[in-house]
Amino acid sequence: MAYQHILYDVSEKIATITLNRPDRMNAWTPIMERDVRHAMETAAADDNVRVIVLTGAGRAFCAGADMDALKGLDPDDIRRAQSLPPFDMNRRPDWQSRYGYYPSIPKPVIGMLNGATAGIGLVHALYCDLRFAADNTVFTTAFSRRGLIAEHGISWMLPRIVGHANALDLLMSARRVSSDEALRIGLVNRLYPPDQLREQTYAYARDLADFVSPSALAVIKRQLYDVPFQTLAEATIDANREMVVALRGSDFREGVASFMEKRPPRFTGK
Repeated sequence: MAYQHILYDVSEKIATITLNRPDRMNAWTPIMERDVRHAMETAAADDNVRVIVLTGAGRAFCAGADMDALKGLDPDDIRRAQSLPPFDMNRRPDWQSRYGYYPSIPKPVIGMLNGATAGIGLVHALYCDLRFAADNTVFTTAFSRRGLIAEHGISWMLPRIVGHANALDLLMSARRVSSDEALRIGLVNRLYPPDQLREQTYAYARDLADFVSPSALAVIKRQLYDVPFQTLAEATIDANREMVVALRGSDFREGVASFMEKRPPRFTGK
């Protein structure tokens, strides 16, 4: 597929999806929506990809929705979006919404936030599994200052990342949040100087790609996203069931063998 508003690249088992409208601070468009979803599906299905990095070109990650597109937005567009085909029929329906399909991807998704992250851009950052940001990044939910509500599942996702009180603050005020505050409240996992963000993010991604079992990562990710819908007993039963599968898998045997032989593992994801 020829992409119009993103770049897609695979190197060293890492797929990079780059929002590519730098002249508009990567403002979100329907074309970008289509491109990102297709690229995510492609990376999820590619056995040569172990980790996915989502970032932006230029000086922003994503400054929110393209205002030209937003001005002409048909309210029925929201209803039509609910009929999108499922991202992955093997995953729970909670992760089949318009943008909330990232948890269905059985691979780590790292948001490399290289600048302004606002509105729908923040929504996508929250759906990433991890968020590494430049230390000059500014965040805002933006919605309430545009007469909009907490959209696309952010009312569910944000409190689980930063807590209920912080989520209320960020959503109701839509104020600008510095990178230091974002780190303090858990909105991001790590901060780096802008000139080190890419190097440090890819070092982390390569470590996952080279030294961590893909099958273990897929199960761990599913477990953590399923937990909000489970009791402790259900989570434990699920873990016991998955442990039996893991103990029978080749990745477990390789993990033990590589440790005993003091060599890098050669995981296959089996």
